Amino acid sequence: MSREFKVAIVGATGLVGETMVKVLEERNFPVSELHLLASNRSVGKRVEYKSSTLPVRELAHFDFSKVDIALFSPGATVSREYAPQAAAAGCIVIDNTSEFRYYDDVPLIVPEVNPHAIVHYKNRGIIANPNCSTIQLVVALKPIHDAVGIERINVATYQSVSGAGREAIEELAQQSITLLSGKGPVEAYVIPKQIAFNCVPQIDRFEDNGFTREEMKVVWETRKIFEDPAIRINVTAVRVPVFYGHSEAVSIETRTKITPEEARALLEKAPGVEVMDERRPGGYPTAATEAANRDTVYVGRIRQDASTERGLNLWVVADNLRKGAATNSIQIAELLAQQPI
Repeated sequence: MSREFKVAIVGATGLVGETMVKVLEERNFPVSELHLLASNRSVGKRVEYKSSTLPVRELAHFDFSKVDIALFSPGATVSREYAPQAAAAGCIVIDNTSEFRYYDDVPLIVPEVNPHAIVHYKNRGIIANPNCSTIQLVVALKPIHDAVGIERINVATYQSVSGAGREAIEELAQQSITLLSGKGPVEAYVIPKQIAFNCVPQIDRFEDNGFTREEMKVVWETRKIFEDPAIRINVTAVRVPVFYGHSEAVSIETRTKITPEEARALLEKAPGVEVMDERRPGGYPTAATEAANRDTVYVGRIRQDASTERGLNLWVVADNLRKGAATNSIQIAELLAQQPI
């Protein structure tokens, strides 16, 4: 990239914001100026970037006309207020919250899946980053959907506590210490029930249809990204006692039959995917041993679905803070850098 960009990170002291700073440096994105923004509670903190430390400034007083691209990850309420202001100032917003994902005129982008849709950023000056669980799912399913079409997706997610923020990580750690010390019971504040040594089948609030909003996000976003509203999608989202990395047990029904061997061959050539599919103990990826601290979407346990003729099962894992959030946002910025801004 020959051009350089003035970049702002909104929510710079959160888990995703901190990861964005790291990924910008790791991928050597051409930044001429980097502005770190947060609420007034974080003003005065400093964050390492390359060979220096940068101050955190107050979001409320920032002039977005000073920057070309703003990476937002402050929570939906803050994005609702400030992202349109930033766009109106001429800055292109890449928003990691759920606030703008479901507007028809806002592109929802996963660079390995639908890079062509990025041209629609001109509608409102805002690009939405999908939910972490959606991102790894569509990266893994894209080559199969292109080859034979997908009619139905059934997925159970096993999502790490880092998806609920720093307080959830601390809650898991503290509950684990308490229980391993032979003490208890533990109090649950961030996750609805005890998360240490437990699985909690609720992420986000319940909708009227009995699904949680996290589950419906995967439905809405997958259809939008694939540009296929006819796909039938069923989701169960579960919080598990893992610090980093989301896992998914995926069952699909394709329009045309595909064998596990054919699917494996497609996935081995897919961008952003690594196949680990050996039929032996440990011959599959897990969140802690492969996904954490990496940008790759790992796929294993590829096999025929025994319940349907055109069915396939897969196991998909990825780092929710990196590919599921920060890295995907930076990849979108890299796509933008190739556009005439």
